[in-house]
Amino acid sequence: MRILIQRVKRASVAVEGKTVAQTGPGMLVLAGIAPDDGAEDIEWLVRKTVQLRIFDDEHGVMNRDIRQVGGDILAVSQFTLMASTKKGNRPSYIRAAGEAISRPLYYDFVHRLSDALGREVATGVFGADMQVELINDGPVTIWMDSRNRE
Repeated sequence: MRILIQRVKRASVAVEGKTVAQTGPGMLVLAGIAPDDGAEDIEWLVRKTVQLRIFDDEHGVMNRDIRQVGGDILAVSQFTLMASTKKGNRPSYIRAAGEAISRPLYYDFVHRLSDALGREVATGVFGADMQVELINDGPVTIWMDSRNRE
């Protein structure tokens, strides 16, 4: 499982021109799921996400996590995070899980993220053509892959 975290001033998701989710200061989390991902991948990424110290303390040092600053999270499914660009110029998505696998894992990720955050995590619409707007704060953008734990 791969996620891309962006620290944001605000973020929103629209489907067919209608805003379906929005968030204030916090994180936009884009999530891509592979066919062999499971509970262990989700647990690791949820723990890392809520404990990630990417918010400024009183000295302007990134030393606080999302819970310490009372930030919100908007989670959006994004199969293109699983793209392979090794060959040619057209990305391959063969490493992305199909809907039967990715939908329940995505919602499990969101549920566990909500539990760890202590409140509901906003979401996009799984499988929809979404328009995501954000103001990246910093910019701060962090990439995590549960299979390549750096």
